[in-house]
Amino acid sequence: MRFRHPDGSTVHLAYCTNVHPAETLDGVLAQLRDHCEPVRRRLGRDRLGIGLWLAKDAAHALVTDPFALRGLRTELERRGLEVVTLNGFPYEGFGAEEVKYRVYQPDWADPRRLAHTTDLARVLAQLLPDDVTEGSISTLPLAWRTAYGQERATAAHTALTTLAERLDALHELTGRSLRIGLEPEPGCTVETTRDALAPLTAIGHDRIGICVDTCHLATSFEDPRTALDALTQARVPIVKSQLSAALHAEHPHLPEVRTALAAFDEPRFLHQTRTRTAAGLRGTDDLGEALAGDALPDASPWRAHFHVPLHAAPAAPLTSTFPVLRAALTRLVGGPHPLTRHLEVETYTWQALPPDLRPRARAQLADGIAAELTLARDLLTDLGLKELP
Repeated sequence: MRFRHPDGSTVHLAYCTNVHPAETLDGVLAQLRDHCEPVRRRLGRDRLGIGLWLAKDAAHALVTDPFALRGLRTELERRGLEVVTLNGFPYEGFGAEEVKYRVYQPDWADPRRLAHTTDLARVLAQLLPDDVTEGSISTLPLAWRTAYGQERATAAHTALTTLAERLDALHELTGRSLRIGLEPEPGCTVETTRDALAPLTAIGHDRIGICVDTCHLATSFEDPRTALDALTQARVPIVKSQLSAALHAEHPHLPEVRTALAAFDEPRFLHQTRTRTAAGLRGTDDLGEALAGDALPDASPWRAHFHVPLHAAPAAPLTSTFPVLRAALTRLVGGPHPLTRHLEVETYTWQALPPDLRPRARAQLADGIAAELTLARDLLTDLGLKELP
């Protein structure tokens, strides 16, 4: 979906296909048919943006087979879909029964991460619509925090610098300008937007910036305006923003709140949980750890890294951090000029929701995604952006 900002620029809105995990190119093509096109039809749009997630096997197949890449582009056009952004965070196995810590491998100190992201960039340069010259790719924020010493930090920075040089060369070759955004996430080396300032300033290349995920922002209790203003002042490019909401528990000490939270403690993904204390932010790697004993202080609200549907906050006594999303979006695109032009709804946890909240059929999932995009569209038009055909 495209929107005209009051300054005349185009802002793109997509939804991320990592909610439909597939490891192969055939699986990606099936996603377009079974999920993406039905969502577009529900919205009554001739064109829908999608943020493709391409696992390493699918990306490699596309970059080594020009015929397959042309076929994917043709299929996108035939189904009324367009791609200006890719989700390059998960490398593979995102549809596994247990993902947890595996999603952070390989990290940016591992040569496989550079090779995969280079593949993604080469693919995206060929998938961009004819009238679009800028693309974006989100990626993991360097590494998970453990086993990341100076040697690995140096290797990661070198890899990102190499990537920037490759993106420069790709621009010269294709005329397509691509940027990469590190996506701060709780528990990672770059956990907050503030953590991103030093490494991104050190790299100092405008092709390497940040992807602001509003669920992660909220989970770390970052104030959206303060965080985004700091990025702007430091001249760190906001490559894209993922529109998402975290799980919020105002009174985690209450038994009924603990019971409600326990329904979201599931085995597939990590749900890092945070709270604010007088001594600073405290947290656990997963929601189950927070609920077990006294691992996390419960005198103040908890927030858990669980992407809940934007349009449907959990029932009381829980809620979502949707107000953080709204505040961030206002700062991102509500000013005289957009801070980013790529927005992506990224609720990948539909099938990880408590059983009574999960979509039971493909049609229900399409309805839910369409409802999220409708809400995002309304937020944008309320900020003065005009939806384009």
